[in-house]
Amino acid sequence: MKHPIRTTLTRRGLGGLAAGVGIAIALSACSSGNPLSSPTTSAGSATAGGSLVVGSADFPESQIIAEIYAGALNQAGITATTKPNIGSREIYFKAVQDGSVDVVPDYSGNLLSHVDAEAPEVAADDIYKALPGKLPKGLGVLEPAKAESKDAMVVTKATAEKYQLKSIEDVAKVCKDFTMAAPATFETRAYGFPGLKKNYGCELKALKPFSDGGGNLTLQALLTDDVQVADIYTTTPSIADNDLVVLEDPKNNFKAQQVLPLYNEAKMTDKAKEALNSVSKILTTEDLINLNRAVSGTQKQNAKDAAAAWLKDKGIVK
Repeated sequence: MKHPIRTTLTRRGLGGLAAGVGIAIALSACSSGNPLSSPTTSAGSATAGGSLVVGSADFPESQIIAEIYAGALNQAGITATTKPNIGSREIYFKAVQDGSVDVVPDYSGNLLSHVDAEAPEVAADDIYKALPGKLPKGLGVLEPAKAESKDAMVVTKATAEKYQLKSIEDVAKVCKDFTMAAPATFETRAYGFPGLKKNYGCELKALKPFSDGGGNLTLQALLTDDVQVADIYTTTPSIADNDLVVLEDPKNNFKAQQVLPLYNEAKMTDKAKEALNSVSKILTTEDLINLNRAVSGTQKQNAKDAAAAWLKDKGIVK
């Protein structure tokens, strides 16, 4: 069955898609290009008071949050530059460790799994309490935002109705017939195929790897029934735009994923922490959905402009 496709850019891995699918244009609006190039100064009222480099992962949502962090720091009188599109967690985590980046936005549950693959915590508060004791010496996290952006198993409304699917438990009954769209790493990560098998007895027919983090190619594959289920992040506007169904996860295969700053302690002052915490106190999941829409909609903004508008709207930047 064919569906009208409403496309949006979404989290994770968009850099790998740029060649040949036209997404390079969107990415150039969301980042400043080469992740290894010199950081760029974010707009704001920066004055003397220290200098920090804010990095981001290789997807638009992370780039937007990094620009928000930089704008808040600048407003607090701390010169902040951004180094967007560094890469996956494996790459930007090392950058924070070696001090080439001072702070990055991260997601609590996946960060915990990165430093301890066997960590049992799944609830937001438990994850946040566990993180400080698991991080390498010299790294820390600040207050988590209410905003959460997490993996989800998503199906079309037609598929949900055909197989009477409401939760991942329901999918387990038909897993052997379902192909899933997800990043290649989903096959081995704890919350991917291993977790689905362990928690739900779900062994999918196959994985069709996409590197767009639940973006346009993943969406097209799902809507044209090339795959029957997809890993799409919950803050992706295309879920609502295309009337997709997010399957419930009663056994918490996917940990809570609150947005929070991961930082290197070397240059992180109390003043900088206060500025970053001011963002976390008011950033919501709905904000992330709207920000993602802003950088991927018909009147597309770049990440810096979307962040600046949010900072002004929330009163952080005058």
